[in-house]
Amino acid sequence: MQGEPTAVIAVCVEPADPIILRLEESDIPEFKTEMQKAFQNGYEDVFGRCGETILPESHIDDSLSKTNSAAYKAVLNGETVGGAIVVIDSNARGELDFLFVKVGHQGKGIGQFIWRFIEREYPEVRLWETHTPHFDRRNIHFYINRCGFSAVEFFTKNHPDPHFPEEEENDFGGMFRFEKRMPSDQ
Repeated sequence: MQGEPTAVIAVCVEPADPIILRLEESDIPEFKTEMQKAFQNGYEDVFGRCGETILPESHIDDSLSKTNSAAYKAVLNGETVGGAIVVIDSNARGELDFLFVKVGHQGKGIGQFIWRFIEREYPEVRLWETHTPHFDRRNIHFYINRCGFSAVEFFTKNHPDPHFPEEEENDFGGMFRFEKRMPSDQ
C-alpha cells in the first residue's frame, strides 16, 4: 500500500565467533558424545559405515583425567559446536590431545578459532604436539596448512608410538605426529 512503511528485516549473514568456555562436569556427557560423532564421521567419510566406535569413551576419559589437563568447549548461539582437551607440562610443552568440531559445523573456521584460543591461553608453551590418523586428510590439512604444525613422525606397526604401543593392534595404517614450535617472541 502506498504511503505505509516497508518492514525491514535485518539478517546476520556471518555468524559471530563462538565463545570458549572451560568444560564443566555437567558438560562432559554431551562433549564426549559430540567428539565421538565427529571422529566417527571422519572415519566413515573415508571408509564407509562402521559398526564399531572409532573413538572409545575410555580414551576421552583418560585424557580428561591426565595431570594438568584442561578441557574447553566452543559455544555458538547457545550450542556446543566443538571443543578441545590440552595437557600442559612444566617444561613449556603442550599436548593437544583432542580437538573436534561438531558434525555439520566443519569448514566454518571453528577449529581454527579453538586453536587460536589455545595458543593465546598458553603463551608459555614453546612446543605443541598432536596426532592424527593418516587417512584423515581434512585433519592433516587443518594441522599443517591452517594451524602451522609440521609432520615430524609417522607411526605404524613397524614403528609403533612408544607411548601407545597397544594402539598398533588396531592399526589404521598409521598415525602422524605433529609438532608446532612457537616463536620465542610471542
